[in-house]
Amino acid sequence: MSKQTGLNYRHLYYFWVVAKEGSVTRAAERLDVAVQTISAQLSMLEQSLGRALLAPQGRRLVLTEAGRVALGFADQIFLLGGQLVDALGSSSIERTIRLTVGISDSLPKLISSRLLEAALTLPEKVKLVCHEDNFESLLGDLSMHKLDVVLTDRPVPHGTTLRVFSHLLGESEISLFGVERLARQYRDDFPRSINGAPVLLPTRNNAVRSRLDHWFEANEVRPDIVGEFDDNALLNTFGRNGLGLFPAPSTLAKDVLEQFNASPVGEMSRVTEQFYAISNERKIKHPAIDAIMTAIDKGFFAHGIDR
Repeated sequence: MSKQTGLNYRHLYYFWVVAKEGSVTRAAERLDVAVQTISAQLSMLEQSLGRALLAPQGRRLVLTEAGRVALGFADQIFLLGGQLVDALGSSSIERTIRLTVGISDSLPKLISSRLLEAALTLPEKVKLVCHEDNFESLLGDLSMHKLDVVLTDRPVPHGTTLRVFSHLLGESEISLFGVERLARQYRDDFPRSINGAPVLLPTRNNAVRSRLDHWFEANEVRPDIVGEFDDNALLNTFGRNGLGLFPAPSTLAKDVLEQFNASPVGEMSRVTEQFYAISNERKIKHPAIDAIMTAIDKGFFAHGIDR
């Protein structure tokens, strides 16, 4: 195939829709154009790039290796295009800063909301767009520049091929909490009192779970683990309903009482949970993320996160 100069973005958009839909027919229905039109423009795109992007597999079209590369770039291009429309679509002439945040499903919601409060203290208007998912998926989206930052409870693992960077925000010791009925029952003689007590824990995918298990073992207590949860919010909901004791950052005791009607039963000494911002930049450049980091350095979270 001979290469032509330039890239026709309409052709690229048609390819992007076909890749998402999995067939030319469904893409034609979505775009309200003829199947022949899409086929012709896909052919012209492949000719201009000098590579086949799609290959038939049964009754479907699948991406070639070159197609997967092209789709990754197309995702970024049309994501930025959507952000451009959003940025210029407002009738307001004031500057708006958009912060697209990925929030790990293992991160306590009280922590993520506290962290994001600082981003809203900028003099400019800030628009937050938050997406929750598992840690690995969020890192993939960050590396594709679909997100500005990921808030999570663990750093980027060593040896990753992704060019992303971990920034430690802070840490807190962990306590076990329970509704008043459970707190009264198990608070005295802690931690021996929780031997056989109903406990709700994060699953082993959560960064803090191994530390909790080690603490139980070191203190020679065997609670009755009545539930394990990937989603921290669901864990807290079960805790609020009195189904078991549950771990949470010690320094958020006031927030846990207000939101979940639960009081500390006892602190799990030397069990800490850390909080990270992960970005594509070794040095933070996004003004809203920088505001979070600056606020922490100034003690903004002293009432919520220990440094």
